[in-house]
Amino acid sequence: MPDAPGLPLTLLAFVLVLGPLVFLHEYGHYWVGRWCGVKADAFSIGFGREIIGWTDKNGTRWKIGWLQLGGYVQFAGDMSPASQPDAAWRQLPPEEQAQTFPAQPLWKRAAIVAAGPVTNFIVALLLIGGLGMAYGQPYSPPVVETIQPGSAAAEAGIMPGDRVVSVAGKPVDSFEDIQMGIFYRPGERVPLAIERGGRQQAIVIVPRVSIERDRFGNEYRIGIIGVGRAGAELAPVSLVQAPGYAIGRTGDILSLTMSTIGQVVSGRRSVKDFGGPLRIAKISGEQVTLGLFSFLSFVALMSINLGFINLLPIPMLDGGHLMFYAIEATLRRPPSRRVLDWAFGGGFAFVALIMVLFTFNDLHSFGWLNALAGLAG
Repeated sequence: MPDAPGLPLTLLAFVLVLGPLVFLHEYGHYWVGRWCGVKADAFSIGFGREIIGWTDKNGTRWKIGWLQLGGYVQFAGDMSPASQPDAAWRQLPPEEQAQTFPAQPLWKRAAIVAAGPVTNFIVALLLIGGLGMAYGQPYSPPVVETIQPGSAAAEAGIMPGDRVVSVAGKPVDSFEDIQMGIFYRPGERVPLAIERGGRQQAIVIVPRVSIERDRFGNEYRIGIIGVGRAGAELAPVSLVQAPGYAIGRTGDILSLTMSTIGQVVSGRRSVKDFGGPLRIAKISGEQVTLGLFSFLSFVALMSINLGFINLLPIPMLDGGHLMFYAIEATLRRPPSRRVLDWAFGGGFAFVALIMVLFTFNDLHSFGWLNALAGLAG
């Protein structure tokens, strides 16, 4: 594609997206851990062999690994995926043991683990709020101006002048809210509430499935209903309005993310729609060519997704740790070592399987699988 960025720009953009987000995520863990009095043995951006590193006055080894697909903070005493103490930990002097992760009360361990995803959400809120203040937010009232003949809207009985009050039970304040509610529900029965002549009425609409291509050749499966608006304008976002605007947009993205996952689980959407690191790298390069607004908007989206994914109750992720802390708080004792080992081993296998599946999706969407098959043949 003539508009597609080259490989060097794609790799640079990928590092500029993922690197700072991973650093801030892990720094959230680190900062709260240090605030709780826990010593950090290592802080790494990336995995694998160390490329460069140094040790600070507190004994923390700061390093960069060669595989830039994440990072970690290793706290003192945190020597296993399940964060369970070992025999060597029990033999530490009391003053050293007090600075280790396993020695902390439950609320401190939970706060340290939750700090990473929370940091990602804070970063996203700051970016969205700042972009709103700098560029404004697109706005047009949720009023239908035109109807395409034979469209889903025409079949559902929507008429010009109708005001859409809610989509799938969620109130809408602008035409953009209607689009967001419809785009991610292609082929589904979507309840709408509309206002006509001062009266509200409920209808059900089934958005048509549309395959859209962007300028980079990426395909997207979206829902359309065939309605048009009069026009959009950029409404300014003041400093006072920015927090509410950022929280609202973040909530919308989280809602759509959970809805999309629900569609996959229920079989209404294919898992092929999900991508992995290769697709993230490709989109990062594309967004950087579209300008600062598009690129920072993508960074905010990735920050929300990173925080959300890490809060999923899957062992190996932050959410898995928090789930077991909740069990510990309920039972007044931690689950057995055997249970934790099995759970975190299974969690690791599940995460690895998902990464392989998403990478396979990436290779297929890029057409590389067919190319490899051709070479093999």
